[in-house]
This record gives sequence, structure tokens and C-alpha cells, in this order.
Amino acid sequence: MSGPLHPKATEISFVLNNGVRMPALGLGTANPPAEIGRTKQAVKAAIKAGYRHIDTAWAYGTEPFVGEAIKELTEEGVIKREDVFITSKVWPVLWDDVERSLNESLDSLGVEYIDLLLQHWPVCYAKQEDPHGINGLSRNPETSNGEPNYEVSGDWLETYLQMERIYLDPSDERVRSIGVSNFPEKYLERTLLECAVKPAVNQVEMHPRLPQLALKKYCRAHNVLLEAYSPFGSHNAPNVHIPLVKDLAEKYKVSPSVILNSYHIRQGSVVASRSLNMMRIASNIEFAPLSKEDLDNLDQLGVAQPERFVNEKWNAIVPGFTGKGPSI
Repeated sequence: MSGPLHPKATEISFVLNNGVRMPALGLGTANPPAEIGRTKQAVKAAIKAGYRHIDTAWAYGTEPFVGEAIKELTEEGVIKREDVFITSKVWPVLWDDVERSLNESLDSLGVEYIDLLLQHWPVCYAKQEDPHGINGLSRNPETSNGEPNYEVSGDWLETYLQMERIYLDPSDERVRSIGVSNFPEKYLERTLLECAVKPAVNQVEMHPRLPQLALKKYCRAHNVLLEAYSPFGSHNAPNVHIPLVKDLAEKYKVSPSVILNSYHIRQGSVVASRSLNMMRIASNIEFAPLSKEDLDNLDQLGVAQPERFVNEKWNAIVPGFTGKGPSI
């Protein structure tokens, strides 16, 4: 405990709708390609600092480094596999082959099961071979004119249905929970109507500049846990420079990044924040007990001047996104 009033962020967890407990603070590993090799040391530093949740994905190319870190720490006796909650994701190039995605992730991570498997985007890409891609496939396939190459006959719900079949198979223990990522309300609604298993988690970009108030209300009403990615505002962490965030950091005697993480945890959401800075990783385990007034003031930043930082051309056409892609 960091004091008599509140725990550290790494000591807080939430229970998913299937009874699985998920640590509130995770280390994100969507690291820039040029720095991907630093992932292993970041994961080791995080776990030694107290993190018990690592967020990765097939598309990040970081799973082998995450696996090496967990293997080394397990051999050193620092942790056991069951101590760490691992999230991975199915990228849209494997929208119709979840089996391959899952097995490649398990092999890369060197583990026998994933704690939470997410559908990364409600998108269907055409498969394009690429020797420089991920496991021989282009991560973001494009047409000859540079546009995203979608599988026009594909149905994005097929990915979740395949995940669901694996999860429901009593003889298959490779996946402990399933969920989605980047799903607005309209996509969640279809998933809830047509699928047998309610998503345990919906992971989305969320921060004071993008508070996702309507989505938050919808997910809470349907018992789907929201998880924030890019809490600092993606590359260069612009959100840590917000004056209100800096003021609150001074008020609570923590770093701006702790304020941004605590903003989510205090509201009952999980947060996965990315960093390769060992000192910052260690300091981010702290927790600020933000007041309701603090939270409301932070929300108002996004109400008054919303900004989305992860907004690529291959995003789906869904409410809140400007990129092009298949509609629902």
C-alpha cells in the first residue's frame, strides 16, 4: 500500500462479466517499429514494479518480446504464468481465421492460454502475402492506388463468432475471456443481439480529450467493461501537457501520467498505458484518488474540444472515426 487512504494502481482490479478478475492497470506494448526490441525490458521492468497485466496483439509484432520477458521472469521465480493477465487481439487480416491468429499468438508468447482475446477492429481485410509483414502477411494491405484493401464479401462479426466457438468449447482451454476493441455502440448492439457470449471488455481510445461518455453509459448498462488505450494521447503523449492535468498532478503530488491513468481507474475502467521509459513505468503504479469534481472537469475537456489521436485511414466507418472502411 502507498498509504492509509488508497492502494497503488497495480493493486486494483475489476471483475469481468464472466467472473474473471482483470488488473486495472496494464502495460501497453504497441511500440514503434524502431523501438520494438525494447519491449522485453519494458515488460520485465513493469512486472518487477508490480504490474500484472500486459496488453499485446498479433499486429504489434511485440508478442515474442513479451513472451521472452515472461519466460525469463518465470525462470527467475519472480512470477508464475497465472500471476500475469495477458491480453492479445485478432487483427483484421485474420478476420476469418481466428484459429491461426490465436495459435500464432500463443506460439509467440510461449504460453498455453490467453486471459483475454479481443477482436481488434470490426473490419475485414483481404490477405496479402508480405515477407516483411507479420508472419508472412501484410498488416495493412492496400490496393494499387494506396487505399485499404478490404474483403468486400467479409462480415466483421465472423471474427467474434469464431472467438466465441473457441471460448465455449469445454475441451479448449486456450482462451479465458473474449471481448472486442474499437466497437462503438452500433457495433456492440449487433454483437449482443447475434452472439451467445457477451463481450467481457471493449477496448477503445479514451482519455480526457475523448471521454467516450455515451459509449461508457452503454457499456455500463450492458455490463461490458470499458478499457482505455492511448490514455496519454498516443505518440509524444500530448495529454500530459494539458494544464488541468498538470494542476491535478501538483495537487495529488504525482506525475501527469498517473493522473491520466487514475482518471480511468477511478471511474471503473481498465487502462493500458504504453511506455518504454523504465522510471516512468515504475512511477505509473501510483494512484490518485481523484474527486468527482476532478473527473467531471477532466470530462469537460473532451466535451468542449474533443480530439481523437488514433485516426488512421484504415479505420472503419463508424461513429467517431473519420477513416474509410466498410460500413455496418
